[in-house]
This record gives sequence, structure tokens and C-alpha cells, in this order.
Amino acid sequence: MPAAAPTWDPGQYLRHADHRARPFTDLLARVPDLPARSAAGRPRIADLGCGPGNVTTLLATRWPTALITGYDNSPEMLDKAHVDHEGPTPGGGRLGFEHADVRTWTPDEPYDLIISNATLQWVPGHAERFPDWVAGLKPGGTLIFQVPGNFDAPSHRLMRELAGAPRWRGRLAGTLRHADAVHAPGAYLERLTSLGCAADVWETTYIHLLQGEDAVLDWVKGTGLRPVLTALADEPEQREAFVAEYRAALREAYPAGPHGTPFPFRRVFAVARKEG
Repeated sequence: MPAAAPTWDPGQYLRHADHRARPFTDLLARVPDLPARSAAGRPRIADLGCGPGNVTTLLATRWPTALITGYDNSPEMLDKAHVDHEGPTPGGGRLGFEHADVRTWTPDEPYDLIISNATLQWVPGHAERFPDWVAGLKPGGTLIFQVPGNFDAPSHRLMRELAGAPRWRGRLAGTLRHADAVHAPGAYLERLTSLGCAADVWETTYIHLLQGEDAVLDWVKGTGLRPVLTALADEPEQREAFVAEYRAALREAYPAGPHGTPFPFRRVFAVARKEG
């Protein structure tokens, strides 16, 4: 039986908002100019997997007149985005949010920019969606995304090992993503260039210096651990037991230092511009 979709907690996710936003801003810095348009025209932008909308707002800063739509399939995240960020933007554009499943979303009109930030790792076969998304770009438009590339890091490996242990495997089998959740940078480059795009693909490892007790656990409670927390939601004692075992393993793998807990995090980035 497929695992249930994880339930998201916007408050937990936003506890590390500054660190999580940095790859998004680094990605935006590499985006070329959007297609030229008349003075009356406004760029059309889609943010796939917008979450609570906090980084979607950065698109309005970069393109003040744009019509921007953030898409997500989490009611909790969308509720937060609607309340905090929806509406007209200071530059004359508009920021809106809609429910959509990235696995099936197809552009309903031509876009100047389609972006996905730390979402595609949740979408099996996401590279198979690229042809539809590129087809939905205007000539000269751009598809950009970044995904975590750290599935072999201790934070994920220890979680998978624990979920596969005899005590947990019956309840958690098939719950967690594995190392094949994302592709190697070269595979993304090949896929995007085969679609006729001028592509730029790279990887970066950030060393986040996290603050607070059990900081890495606090981080993954907002992202990678969500499937486990969802699967065990109706058994609070079992959920806390799993978290306690995982906490002990993380403390050993990521010891706190005098200035915080260093947390290496590799990410893969891609910018693909459609020929115009």
C-alpha cells in the first residue's frame, strides 16, 4: 500500500526559514532575463510546491509587475500562504496561491518562468514532467529548480535504517524516500538539453550552522521526517519512541559545537532556458 501523503506543519517548517531560503535566492541569481514584452505586459510565473509562500514573495521582489501563482497540495501550507502573502504586490503585480499536484500539473497558459524549490524530490518520476513544463514556457522562458542532494547523508540514512529495523519496518515500510529520489546533475543536464533548452546545472554543499538543542532533528521535523510523523500520528507513544531513537543517532552523527551544530547539506540546481 502506498504511504499516505505527509501532513505538513508550516510553523515547524519556517523555524529554519533563513537557511531554507538561501538556495532559493542563489537559484534566482542565475535566472536570465525573462522574455521581452510590451510595456503593458506582465510576466507570468508559476511556483510549483510553494509551501507557506515565504520564498514565493521573493519572486515579486525580482519581478515587481509579475502575476505569480504558487501551487501546492498541502492544505496547511496553502492556508498559511493565503493568510500571510496573497494579494496585490507593491510593484503592480499579484501573488496568488492555488491547490495543485505537481505530479499532474500542466501549464494552462504560457509562462515566462516556472520554478520549483525543494519540491521535486517528493515527486516520483519528476523528470518525466519536464517536457510538459518546457512546452508551457513562452519562447525564451525559463524552467528552474533546486532539489536536495543529500539522501546519502546521515540525516536521511539513519532515518531509513531505523525505519527498516524490526521494530518499525512493519509500520514504516515504503514510507521514506530513498537515494534515487533525485537524479545526478549530469542526468538533469542531459534531460533538459534534449528538450532544446540552454541548461546550466550545478551543485553546492552548504554548511548550515544550526542553533538550539537537537537542531538537526528540529530541521528534519519540518521536512524529511514528515512521512514518519504522519504514519505514526495515531500512535503518539510509538511516534515519540521513534523520534527518541532517531534523536540519539543524530546527536552522535551531528555533534553540537561551541557555536552551533554544523549541518552539511548538498543541493542540486538547474536553470533551463527555452529557445526563443
